[in-house]
Amino acid sequence: MYMLKGKTSLITGASRGIGKGIAEVFAKNGSNIAFTFASSVEKAKAFEEELSAKYGVKVKGYQSDAADYNAAMALADQVVADFGSIDVLINNAGITRDTLLMRMSEEQWDEVINTNLKSTFNLTKACLKTFLKNRAGSIINMSSIVGLTGNAGQSNYAASKAGMIGFTKSMAKELGSRNVRCNAIAPGFIETEMTASLDADVKKQWIDTIPLKRGGSTDDVANACLFLASDMSTYVTGQTLNVCGGMVM
Repeated sequence: MYMLKGKTSLITGASRGIGKGIAEVFAKNGSNIAFTFASSVEKAKAFEEELSAKYGVKVKGYQSDAADYNAAMALADQVVADFGSIDVLINNAGITRDTLLMRMSEEQWDEVINTNLKSTFNLTKACLKTFLKNRAGSIINMSSIVGLTGNAGQSNYAASKAGMIGFTKSMAKELGSRNVRCNAIAPGFIETEMTASLDADVKKQWIDTIPLKRGGSTDDVANACLFLASDMSTYVTGQTLNVCGGMVM
């Protein structure tokens, strides 16, 4: 069963981690994939070829800064020109610059807010013309449980992720009458390249707080996105789905 057959999904920050996992699951389910990456052209090209060969869908990577308003507008136009339309937008691009507020620089604050939150505004606005014209579309914003709970040393990250949830609810109310849905995913502790470098004791401390007693996989997040992107969730909008093994209830 191809839950996204014939659709085109635009995924920001999909060259690694959660974004890459989403692209793989979506391609497996028949979606054409447009994705953004920050730096490695060779790595992005290899990922294009891998997904296309494995699943027989159209895949193209775009080196683009989602935090740049004009670049986001140009990206959406180019994706429509290349693929014909955009059916699903996943605002996944994100960074951390963790430190206590007393030590946090203005640059560290701005960089996280721009990459995580402003990029969500940029790409959503850039894709609206297509969604409204089609009277259809699914927007999925990658938040975090930190946006729900806060976390010491992550005031910039927590603020950006909480902002994404408020933005999600507002878009659901603005766009619902045009059959455009907007939801958020709030991952918990997900096993990625970033978490693989953590000290074993730190990982154990995290996992001990999780009722399911394990970290999540990128597939766990991708499958939640698949539900929200597909026609199985046509009556779901304005929601935040926690994918966290029960860390937040």
